[in-house]
Amino acid sequence: MRILIINPILYTAETDAIKKADSIKDTMIYTMCMGFVKNGHEPVLIAAADYRPKKEEEYPFTVIFMESALKKICKPRCLPFLPGLGKYIKDNKENIDGIIASEVFSLCTLTAVLRMKKKTLIWHELGKHNKMLHYLPSRLWYNTVGRFFMRDVPVIPRSEYAKKFIKNYCGRVLETVIDHGVDTSRITARERKERHFIVVSQLIPRKRIHLILSAFAGFSGQNENTRDYILDIAGRGELEQELKAQAEELGISRQVIFHGHLPHERLAPLIAQAKAMLVYTEKDNNMVSIAESIAAGTPVVTTTVPFNAEYIKRENLGIAEDNWDKQALNRICEKNEEYVKNCISYREKISAEYCSSRFIEEFQKMS
Repeated sequence: MRILIINPILYTAETDAIKKADSIKDTMIYTMCMGFVKNGHEPVLIAAADYRPKKEEEYPFTVIFMESALKKICKPRCLPFLPGLGKYIKDNKENIDGIIASEVFSLCTLTAVLRMKKKTLIWHELGKHNKMLHYLPSRLWYNTVGRFFMRDVPVIPRSEYAKKFIKNYCGRVLETVIDHGVDTSRITARERKERHFIVVSQLIPRKRIHLILSAFAGFSGQNENTRDYILDIAGRGELEQELKAQAEELGISRQVIFHGHLPHERLAPLIAQAKAMLVYTEKDNNMVSIAESIAAGTPVVTTTVPFNAEYIKRENLGIAEDNWDKQALNRICEKNEEYVKNCISYREKISAEYCSSRFIEEFQKMS
């Protein structure tokens, strides 16, 4: 099938000044497109030109970076407007077998619905209203555009949280849940774990890395048996120096390694060797890093904030509880073999190939 994938926002930008990445090949949607390629389909990815990488790249499928407009109102990091999208769909409709449009609250999704409604699936992630302008645009959009313009368009939620939310506004929300797929060909699952934990995160306030350091300090200081554990932290951010100072104050600076940004080939083995990935975020939706950890056979200790928490609890892939502390780290170590086994068993269900095949099944039902 020839699938048009409309996902203008390629990665999270914390401010309106979107930082250019060296490559888009580590983004969630690129991985999903590769899932379609490996299953013998022909994806075309539409993205906002604001996310064009610094360096020229070659891709095994078509990527079109479209210029965004009205940027002061339709900010590219949260609500991009791509005026060329409607014309592209109109001019290429004979070559499009299906459209996957990201999010109900999206001008680009509305364009796809208006131009090619009968072949459009909406892939929805958000589980609550967008805070922009005190929630007013979000509430207005869902209650008008969602209820009336998209009422009979199939919506595939990315989580149970998203499903519960979007059912309040759209009339054709499918029971099928399709998460972000990961490239399992680049992730080797490992059963034998080392005495390490890992954090893969931007070092910014909402990630609450300081609480992870405090929990790790409590865990490692319990007795001689835990003092040789290592905490690997992969990522950069404004709080790096502050977190290093905290590790020094807690007396764990020799056990905490700040790696900075790591390319995938160096990061993947660190994840695979860890007893668990640690997450303390206060604001996130589906986290690709969590899915990649599970694919590596590494369980997760997280708050209930990420939408992945639902299947972590359901499938026993780690611990999902708010305000977790050293006791959670004790439990993840005590039952580590069981958690690792469950993660490896669940691995294929979060592969990009498996996720893309489920989209194809839904398109076939529509034809």
